[in-house]
Amino acid sequence: MTTWRLRVRHRTGIRYESPVLASYNEVRMTPLSDAGQTALETRVSISPNVAVARYRDYWGSQVTAFDVHTPHTEMVLDALSVVETHSRARTLEKVGWDALHDDRVRDSHVEFLTPTEHTAVEDSLLEPARAMAGGQPPAEAARAVADWLRDQVVYETGSTGVHTVAMAAWAERKGVCQDLAHLTVGTLRGLGIPARYISGYLHPDAEAEVGATVVGESHAWVQWWDGDWTSFDPTNGKPVGPEHVVVARGRDYWDVLPHKGVYSGPAGTALGVQVEVTRLA
Repeated sequence: MTTWRLRVRHRTGIRYESPVLASYNEVRMTPLSDAGQTALETRVSISPNVAVARYRDYWGSQVTAFDVHTPHTEMVLDALSVVETHSRARTLEKVGWDALHDDRVRDSHVEFLTPTEHTAVEDSLLEPARAMAGGQPPAEAARAVADWLRDQVVYETGSTGVHTVAMAAWAERKGVCQDLAHLTVGTLRGLGIPARYISGYLHPDAEAEVGATVVGESHAWVQWWDGDWTSFDPTNGKPVGPEHVVVARGRDYWDVLPHKGVYSGPAGTALGVQVEVTRLA
């Protein structure tokens, strides 16, 4: 079993033209502990200093919630975590289409079979995807569709925004990791394969040197259900490995936003995001 230990630091800063009087916030920057990783240390520091509440949301993601009721012109979120990631040997058998068509399976995964505004795809995409899937079992069909979408959509930094829906990226045939993830989960759902959106961090070097700190990435990938949840990175065209750190999962990007909230005051004038990743072992 391949095991990595990673330290991840994710800092986000917002400045305002004049004091904000009150704000209400949710942060999802804390890695999960699951079958593929163990969160050994997690901390979210907030400036201005405030009391926080922590809870798991409906999708199982760790949420740090807080309100600020003192005037402030800057907010800084600093999340630090140490996570041990490991390859995972599959123990459950892959299922066939009969199992995916079973009402009990469809009921238990209904939220990951239902399109959202950002993952909905049209027949113009589904028809070639069905042809691509052919008569293959669900696991092989899912991989074939993910690979095909990656071949069709050019990765281009800055080509889309957070509000871009899957079909808009498909129409332009370009996008970023968020778009590849939306397109993949939307198409798999259209084929009847449960699929969910995963957010997290990616160490950019699969052969990373121990001890070196590098600029990391907030990243998005997918999981599909073929008897068990299978993780796949459609942007890089490969299964998820120890260089991936899972933070949150949901139906689409809007279930896993790193930071969201509302406030009373002027528009934010600056937003800076920095992710640093160090392989510790």
